[in-house]
Amino acid sequence: MEAINTIEIIGYAASVMVAISLMMKDIIWLRCLNFTGCSLFVIYGASIEAWPVAGMNAFVACINIYHLQKIYRNRNNVELAAD
Repeated sequence: MEAINTIEIIGYAASVMVAISLMMKDIIWLRCLNFTGCSLFVIYGASIEAWPVAGMNAFVACINIYHLQKIYRNRNNVELAAD
């Protein structure tokens, strides 16, 4: 039986992270876990030279960061307005 290598473990971890993220009710947790999964998929895709996998997940990771920044900016603006 062939041993699982590190790259395969990263790929499986990425899949699990993305799947778990899609079960979240809290949008911040969803975005954070999905970002982690996408980042792992970028590493996995680049390692096996699957550029569409790496590129698409890099794009989705950027979208997650954009929305997280937007959420935190809005949250800070609400806190400042309340003061």
